[in-house]
Amino acid sequence: MVPIKNQDLTRKEETGIIPSHQATYFDCVMNRPSSESSPSVPNTKSLSDLVAIMSRLRGPDGCPWDREQTSQSLKPYLLEEVYEVLEAIDAGDASALKEELGDLLLQILFHAQIASEQNQFSFDEVVKDLADKLIRRHPHVFHHTGEASSITTSTDVSRQWDQLKQQEKLTGERHPSLLEGIPKISPALHRAFQVQKRASRGGFDWATIEPALEKFKEELDELYSATAETIQPSSENNLPQPGLKNQENIEAELGDVFFALVNVARFLRVNPEEALRRATNKFMARFHFVESQAASEGKRLSDYTLPQLDTWWETAKHQERPTPQISDKVEGATT
Repeated sequence: MVPIKNQDLTRKEETGIIPSHQATYFDCVMNRPSSESSPSVPNTKSLSDLVAIMSRLRGPDGCPWDREQTSQSLKPYLLEEVYEVLEAIDAGDASALKEELGDLLLQILFHAQIASEQNQFSFDEVVKDLADKLIRRHPHVFHHTGEASSITTSTDVSRQWDQLKQQEKLTGERHPSLLEGIPKISPALHRAFQVQKRASRGGFDWATIEPALEKFKEELDELYSATAETIQPSSENNLPQPGLKNQENIEAELGDVFFALVNVARFLRVNPEEALRRATNKFMARFHFVESQAASEGKRLSDYTLPQLDTWWETAKHQERPTPQISDKVEGATT
């Protein structure tokens, strides 16, 4: 069931057209009996009602689009909804956040319904396992004996969470790696950040930030060396055009630079994924301003020199609102 955003409904009212990937679901919803004419659609919606609605949509008399979906086909929508939740949070829009959280919940219900149909697990089992995990991994809250707890800070909680997680994974003589459970499909910066946090909790870490900074400088020097024979600063086109072997070397060195910089970010208690996302948003906002200035004069960006564009860029910088502070609580536990 693809969520229909307000702007899509408005577009349909104005043009009679909605995005093709939403058309089937739109027809399903528009042709479905209303709550007044169908006793199977409850007036008051609870979580159990949502599970029943999802089952109905996947049933023989349900929606063709919903019935065709698989866990694999739904992956893009799940990722999209997560990003839309993040955008709503950044916008500080509570109404949008409520809607996007609902859309994200829909994806969870969808996957659970598919699993239930295949006799794998049900939504109730998902809820039960989560509740059990939260209680099991918070003994300082649910199983305290009345004595003063040694868990007093968020860092203590994260350390205890990881220890309990490791204990749960112990099977016989096998000792799982501290790095197990970090999804390989995670965004690269986030994955590097998680790998370094896990390694640090195992004691594999420097005591201060200075060695991390030196390592970053070392990797940057190696990147310069790898590109020295490729990039000629005095040439008209200084974009590298290396051979295959040299290209692989440059890519490897650049990867080391990123990894070392992520480690510096960890010491500074800055989430690199969030920092880069904010920097990208900032660039886009400034670039849109430059584009708008050129458009107001009826010209394209290519009609101006770089110094002229830089003047507008500086104007955009001075018009920016202060950037919201990024929380330094980057040690959050992962499931």
